[in-house]
Amino acid sequence: MKRISRLLAVLAVITLFAAACSSDDSDTADEPDTPVQTSADDSGAEVTLTQSDCDKTYHVITHGDSGTFWSVVEVAVKDASEAIGCEVVYFGANNDAQAQSQAIEGAIADGSDGIAISLADPTGLEAAARAVVAAGIPLYTLNSGVNNYKELGAVTHIGQTEIVAGNGAGERFNDLGASHVLCARQEQANIGLEERCEGLADTFSGQVTSEFIGLDANPDEQEQTIASILTADSSIDAVLGVGPNVPLRALDAAESAGRTLLIGGFDLSSDLIAAIEAGDIAFTVDQQQYLQGYLPVILMHLQATNQNTAGGGLPILTGPGFVTPDNAAEVAALVSAGTR
Repeated sequence: MKRISRLLAVLAVITLFAAACSSDDSDTADEPDTPVQTSADDSGAEVTLTQSDCDKTYHVITHGDSGTFWSVVEVAVKDASEAIGCEVVYFGANNDAQAQSQAIEGAIADGSDGIAISLADPTGLEAAARAVVAAGIPLYTLNSGVNNYKELGAVTHIGQTEIVAGNGAGERFNDLGASHVLCARQEQANIGLEERCEGLADTFSGQVTSEFIGLDANPDEQEQTIASILTADSSIDAVLGVGPNVPLRALDAAESAGRTLLIGGFDLSSDLIAAIEAGDIAFTVDQQQYLQGYLPVILMHLQATNQNTAGGGLPILTGPGFVTPDNAAEVAALVSAGTR
């Protein structure tokens, strides 16, 4: 019961933090007291975090890679594993819905005590997600899935509402005086990224052009594609990159195309924060992905051990917040530490 009381206290603090925090928070996680063993398969996609004093096993299975954004989620999953003293298996499918579905099916077969998944491709993952619920395993969604988690039977969703996040970006471009924004997407079949562009179009008073500009794994392709779009349409005076890497590619593309642009982004990286500090990029939208990795693990454990559920049928929002030149310096140290 002492462990449960501690976890409930932790969850209460985190919930207040998630509701009230902004992108200039400066707290960092404490160092773990209990050592953790990690292992990875040949591809490096799966990490098992093992503790000795818990008989529960949880799975966090996402469409992510181990890049700038998802590495923070992995850190958060590790920290949550340490907090509850249980084994947590993380798997990143690198935008492969079939591989993600297979990992979910494997977790079901292993008798997982709770499974948290991202739903970047709801159609491709629907069967696997429903199989989790049919097996009597609590299902949570994170990052992507705010529009689908209820119909699939998930307990709650942890993330931001992408339309609302896009709305905020549109309002900022209005304030900056932009007239035509290129909304540049780094994943072609990610509904969450499409919704960011839709939200932008809802509030932006000018024109929005939404284009897939190539994967983050191909930065040269992204830069060249953006440069080609800028060359073809001289009316574009702003770019919103719906990830942390695309704004930097847009900055390079603007230079190669001989253009001056207003640039905004989504999520965080040390390079992106540095560009914001320098005044080269106007802002980025922060969905606080650390919370998206940490909270599902805590919530799954509380449900498994104390029959607690959170959200009340509504999503648990982790954003949006905004990083601008006004608060970029404060966030930079946390990005370097791997928790923002």
